Amino acid sequence: MAKRVLVVDDEKLIVKGIRFSLEQDGYEVDCAYDGEDALKHAQENHYDMILLDIMLPKMDGYEVCQHIREFSKVPIIMLTAKSDDIDKILGLDYGADDYITKPFNILEVKARIKAIMRRTSPEVPVEEKKEEITSGDIRMNIENRRVYVKGRELNLTGKEFDLLLLLVENPGKVYSRESLLSKIWGADYPGDARTVDVHIRRLREKLEPNPSDPRYVHTKWGVGYYYQI
Repeated sequence: MAKRVLVVDDEKLIVKGIRFSLEQDGYEVDCAYDGEDALKHAQENHYDMILLDIMLPKMDGYEVCQHIREFSKVPIIMLTAKSDDIDKILGLDYGADDYITKPFNILEVKARIKAIMRRTSPEVPVEEKKEEITSGDIRMNIENRRVYVKGRELNLTGKEFDLLLLLVENPGKVYSRESLLSKIWGADYPGDARTVDVHIRRLREKLEPNPSDPRYVHTKWGVGYYYQI
């Protein structure tokens, strides 16, 4: 079955170009040109990916992303013309999985889409996986992708969950930033290791009692990150 993508941008030429290129690769593509229409599409249809511009009429991309996260875990790539928005986007307080800065190369867009879809597409039957992992005060429900610390549920994004799960399943093992980037985002992901640092920082802000003195996710200076309690 063809993967379905929603492209949201008020610049119709950009939308037209992305749509044409994705359809050439066999994707089904829907389009929206303002925030309200984008949210309506997301509520009424199932998508495998959403490309979402930040600067939109009626409702900006941040708001749209937050509303979508109330009912869906669909991967979202934010499109931004401002480099100083990157920390906000990757902070994932809005629930985005990735970002691309304008102007972009359509080949990069397609590479990001494929990397995220490969990561989020289930390849191992659910019955072969553990349903739940408990480590100290942390409890992770793998099937439902929910995390609890001392009974309190954390609002983690998809990438934050994937990072934490990998670290928890391998306590004490130090992963370099490059290794985490490859394992979580995919070997062909065109982004850089700064992506990992920002995700780890935001994960700590949600997980740790004192993010500046982490109890769970630790840094091995000059090497990478590891989990230990």
